[in-house]
Amino acid sequence: MGLLDQIQFKKATTEPPQSIEVNDKQEFLIAWPGVLAVVPSLRLRDSCPCAGCIEEGTGKKILDTASIPADIRPLEVRAVGSYAVQIQWSDGHGSGIYSWETLRRLSGVDEQPAG
Repeated sequence: MGLLDQIQFKKATTEPPQSIEVNDKQEFLIAWPGVLAVVPSLRLRDSCPCAGCIEEGTGKKILDTASIPADIRPLEVRAVGSYAVQIQWSDGHGSGIYSWETLRRLSGVDEQPAG
């Protein structure tokens, strides 16, 4: 029995958004079925889930919000497989991978019950 046989993988249940765009105010417009969420860039950058921003062992946030420039903006948004996006930020940071579940939570959209 190998290591991967011992791990229970959680099946992704969050569907991808219908679209992700950035407007001229540098806000993310994330379209979910029936909802268009407007998410400020600062909120996404401040919630970066990478190991440089969140302590891996404890989940404690180590990123200091005050260190993020007020005019933070995305320079590039690229797909990561079929489950997430990665954002290159104007402050030089770009290692965070935002899963659909994370984006949905940060959009303020409640998860829909499984059908």
